[in-house]
Amino acid sequence: KSCLGCWGSAGSAQRGAWQRCRCQCQAQPVPARWQSPSGSPPAFGFLFDVDGVLVRGSQPVPAARRAFQRLTDGGGRLRVPVVFLTNAGNCMRSDKARELSRALGLQVPPEQVILSHSPLQLFSQFHQRCMLVAGQGPVVENAHNLGFKHVVTIEALRKAYPLLDMVDLSRRPKELPPPPPAGFPTIEGVILFGEPVRWETSLQLIADVLLSNGNPGAELQDVPYPHLPILACNMDLLWMAEAKMPRFGHGTFLLCLESIYKKVTGKELRYEALIGKPSPITYRYAQHLIQQQAEKQGWKAPIRHLYAVGDNPMSDVYGANLYNSYLKSAQQNQVQAGQKRSPQAASSCESILVCTGVFRPDGAAPRETGETVFHGHRDFCFEPSLLQPSHIVQDVDEAVQLAFKKENWS
Repeated sequence: KSCLGCWGSAGSAQRGAWQRCRCQCQAQPVPARWQSPSGSPPAFGFLFDVDGVLVRGSQPVPAARRAFQRLTDGGGRLRVPVVFLTNAGNCMRSDKARELSRALGLQVPPEQVILSHSPLQLFSQFHQRCMLVAGQGPVVENAHNLGFKHVVTIEALRKAYPLLDMVDLSRRPKELPPPPPAGFPTIEGVILFGEPVRWETSLQLIADVLLSNGNPGAELQDVPYPHLPILACNMDLLWMAEAKMPRFGHGTFLLCLESIYKKVTGKELRYEALIGKPSPITYRYAQHLIQQQAEKQGWKAPIRHLYAVGDNPMSDVYGANLYNSYLKSAQQNQVQAGQKRSPQAASSCESILVCTGVFRPDGAAPRETGETVFHGHRDFCFEPSLLQPSHIVQDVDEAVQLAFKKENWS
């Protein structure tokens, strides 16, 4: 196997030179540049969703390996830039990269994986604040890797204030607990990484923090508003695993939190940022990584076309189409302003919907009628046209073939 993480490791390698793998994968030398059958580098890249496109739970989708046989050359090396764009967030990039490596039969470096929370490293204005982190998995490690210096978990907050968590009778204190430890920090913001295990505990303690302005042990007469900043990742209402029907996602948890906060306070819960698909921030970050891969090869020609392959009309199709609208609008604004086009700007992001996950075809494309149920987040306007994919195919292998045909690749 060749290591995709070693692309460009030789830095200033000349055209036609070979680069030796410098990691621990023991890969063979890899060519310094990809080339199309015509000899020119690719002007397009892929944004692959994971769950429902490449895997179903822990099981790979059969078409995934066929697709990557097309995407790789005879030595197992990718011929075009690829980013894995998933709304998963309850894991580390390295863990997701290992899962994909096993599923696809090739080495996937963490740098090619974008989790729902990955763009949070751009939010440096919050990195020095004390942030409450909610979710499951390595939330502390993820927060630190993203640049956040001071974090408190839901479990740490529950232990400091055990009287706050009262739903589960078996976890209620049998005796009056001591006061919180001296020096327990004031919470200055909230990061919602993904759906937690104990929803009732997380909903209660997050609400307590917001209602108390970060001091859940204090008695406040007035509800502070605006409340503390909230950074939320992954807005998927539903996602597809091994079960026949979709499962609740983090978007369902956010819906619960929003409803509780408004019922208690009469005010809307506000987010400082919503990260993950379909947010344009996430697609802009993905485009940056795609272009970064090309630049590591020394290509001067930018990546002009992005193909976003997904199974969820609301997150994958809506997000790709929303970003495509953003690209078109930016181009029009530049023309009207008489500005030159940015040499690194993509010109299109086409959405390709597969039928191996959340979306199940009934013989027709998703309807553009008022009967369509909007599964998107409250803060994203329902625009039915954005739910219409550029293309509908059976699986990811057909998606790759379609893109290759459009780009005149074999």
